[in-house]
Amino acid sequence: MHSAPAPDQFTRHLPRILCLHGGGTNARIFRAQCRGIVAQLKSEYRLVFAQAPFESQAGPDVTPAYGEWGPFRRWLRWLPDQPYAHPNFVIEQIDGTLMDAMAADTRAGATGEWVGILGFSQGAKVAASILYRQQLRQQSLDQDDLFNFQFGILIAGRAPIVSLDPDLWPDQTLPDASQLTDWPKRDSDKRRFYGNGHILGIPTLHVHGLNDEGLELHRSLFENFCDSRSRRLVEWDGAHQVPLKYKDVQVVVEQIRNLAASPTLYT
Repeated sequence: MHSAPAPDQFTRHLPRILCLHGGGTNARIFRAQCRGIVAQLKSEYRLVFAQAPFESQAGPDVTPAYGEWGPFRRWLRWLPDQPYAHPNFVIEQIDGTLMDAMAADTRAGATGEWVGILGFSQGAKVAASILYRQQLRQQSLDQDDLFNFQFGILIAGRAPIVSLDPDLWPDQTLPDASQLTDWPKRDSDKRRFYGNGHILGIPTLHVHGLNDEGLELHRSLFENFCDSRSRRLVEWDGAHQVPLKYKDVQVVVEQIRNLAASPTLYT
């Protein structure tokens, strides 16, 4: 299974946003978590929910609400006991899963352009990393054979960006895809990921819950890895979750509309 059930058939012609769930959940759960966003964007975008490639334990706070919704999946390692895999294998699996989800939606009759990528938690980290790889490939090769997203929506995404193409940045100034996704606890380890020019210029919207324990790390992704001229921020009174109340979702959706009209800065 590579994606959640297909969206409403009446959205088949709409521009598409590829959605990446958090670590320790799955596409079905993420569709439920995003139901407020889906409802308010249903006449403007078709949201397609991809399934991560690797088996996982349930993520934090998943079991109480979605304990019966397994099996659970992950994009990257987030616990020490999760098995190591070579970074190139991890990258191949992530890319393959995303391409499969996109192809399945097209086979289901969807025709809209793929315009954006949306991620929550670990999915937001992966989404930002995909955008950055796309940016570098388009700068150096004039194209990315896999993706051509115009914007990203990063909900509770942690720094740093992950290297998804070792050939483009072989100097190890970004963690590779085999490493644990937790941010280094020592300041000396954090500093080696700063000041290395890894700045994402593709427009991004960052959504931060002010009661989220990882808020410092989310702000680091926003402040240290995304261009100040192309990034937008929504902070809301919530924890580590996707906004669901109408008034909270309304603010996010309005910023998505603004984001879609933003020019990219990296070309």
